[in-house]
Amino acid sequence: MNAKKQKIVFGIDEVGRGSLAGPVMACAIVAELRKLKELGSLQQQGTEFHRDSKRLSPKQREEIYEILKKDPSVEWGIGKVSEKVIDKINIFQATKLAMEKAVLALEKKIGQPADMLLIDGNFGIGLARSQQSIIKGDEKIFLISLASIIAKVERDRLMTRLHCQYPQYGFNQHKGYGAKQHLLAIEKFGPCPLHRQSFSPIKTRSYCQE
Repeated sequence: MNAKKQKIVFGIDEVGRGSLAGPVMACAIVAELRKLKELGSLQQQGTEFHRDSKRLSPKQREEIYEILKKDPSVEWGIGKVSEKVIDKINIFQATKLAMEKAVLALEKKIGQPADMLLIDGNFGIGLARSQQSIIKGDEKIFLISLASIIAKVERDRLMTRLHCQYPQYGFNQHKGYGAKQHLLAIEKFGPCPLHRQSFSPIKTRSYCQE
């Protein structure tokens, strides 16, 4: 008797939704059941694998990223939607588009479609796949928490590279979010091509209001 085929389940999360500059990015990740159990046992021993990316230090996220990157039983796909597209279709639609791109990238990598998508949030995406939306999924579902970490590392690295093009804004430090240092830089230098023109601090030019 043949063993029942394991369902292919993707965990999906995004990062950069609230940033004032740069793209929104999403990660879709899949791992063998054996690997998830292994990481789950580490979680019970007090490691940080289960925690979402916002609760980890950059060093912790990088360490987890490198562990997952070296493991052949873990695969992921990244979806990216630029600030220009965000301005055209709005951040909510751009977030869903990034997730769709991440899913398609991962399916292409593994050579087969997902049986189920576990999505962080309260919305579905525009792909004909079985889906489950989970509010605060990055805190509740292990696979989504891994997607959260991968997406955060990928975007942080991108914003650090983009800092070399626009060093006056300090993207390597705040990654495009609305830190006071960032708002002061926008007030001094004006927005650059990476800034989202549809976001109210840029759109209204009210950069440093308390």
